[in-house]
Amino acid sequence: MNVTTRMALQIIPENLRNEPVFLCIDDTMIAKFGQKFECASKLFGHASHNGSNYLNGHCFVSLMLCVPVWKKNRIIYQSVPLGYCMWTKEVSKLELVADMICTIMPELAQKHQVLLLFDSWYAKAPLVCLADKYKNLDIICNARYDSAIYDLPQAPTGKRGRPAKRGKRLSLIDGFSLSAEKIGDYYIGVRKVLTNIFGDRYIHAYVTAANKTTETRRLFFSTITPESIHMACAWQEKAPLNQTCSEWMQYVPLFVYSFRWNIEVSYYEQKNFWSLSAYMIRSKKGIETLINLINISYCAMKILPYKDETFSQYKDSSAQEFRLALSQQINQQVIFASFVKNVETTIKSNALIKAIKSALFSFGYYG
Repeated sequence: MNVTTRMALQIIPENLRNEPVFLCIDDTMIAKFGQKFECASKLFGHASHNGSNYLNGHCFVSLMLCVPVWKKNRIIYQSVPLGYCMWTKEVSKLELVADMICTIMPELAQKHQVLLLFDSWYAKAPLVCLADKYKNLDIICNARYDSAIYDLPQAPTGKRGRPAKRGKRLSLIDGFSLSAEKIGDYYIGVRKVLTNIFGDRYIHAYVTAANKTTETRRLFFSTITPESIHMACAWQEKAPLNQTCSEWMQYVPLFVYSFRWNIEVSYYEQKNFWSLSAYMIRSKKGIETLINLINISYCAMKILPYKDETFSQYKDSSAQEFRLALSQQINQQVIFASFVKNVETTIKSNALIKAIKSALFSFGYYG
């Protein structure tokens, strides 16, 4: 994981070294049939497509690093998955993720800003405490709508007795004033609060609503203030980050949270185009080794256009397009290597035919 982290950091251009980098965490499930796979169990999956909310298989916790690069005079964030760890119910997912973050944070010690992004399931004390452990690490996360949030304590009145540590409890409906107009697709409200999750630390809470009349609202927390995010917003590729006028600057942490979706895209690409879920190994150690080997190959593909000028044309290509181009070039190399190896004074036709058949078979053109 540390090697992949170092490789990802090397592709950051010199003039973007001060831009923040993002760490995204999430988990994904892979369905398996039968009882021969070690550590396979019945898992709850809200996104299962098998007609049930449960599936039999494995759950993997993963960590992704997003680093800034240039794309046609605009800044984009290239996503590099760092590794996978199988969850076995013996250790909680929170502990697994915390260990993974602690493993790679020394590699990010030179970065002045690292922003950790995750959804509401991970917004719990064992993970959010990392923001206090590392000075350059801050958290922007989704939270449960029923999370307890409180107003800031009142200033001391001079009266006897210990002053309250917190103000009154806030409601998502009445406790936040939404923006006059939609920002992107939502009305947004923000205020500084205290929470049970973050203890005595003052944080920013954001509330979003599709319309002002609905009671369905989403809640987000940020340990970093908007003005402390050293990000060249005007150079960002996508809205609304590149449209942050002075009135919108207070919402920058919420806009940054959208980068967490990159880890979902990575799961889709690896499962559909890199056979991440096609393993047939039974042991836990073997499965984890194979999964991470596939991940390293996928990461190498993501990094290659920025490290080798020969492949720079594929910076904007999709994962499947670049993978196909790489596989074609590899197969050409195999054909030429086999051809040259078997050439003497005359061509050995049998060896040549065998090499061609091997290449066609790998493309799926030969039965």
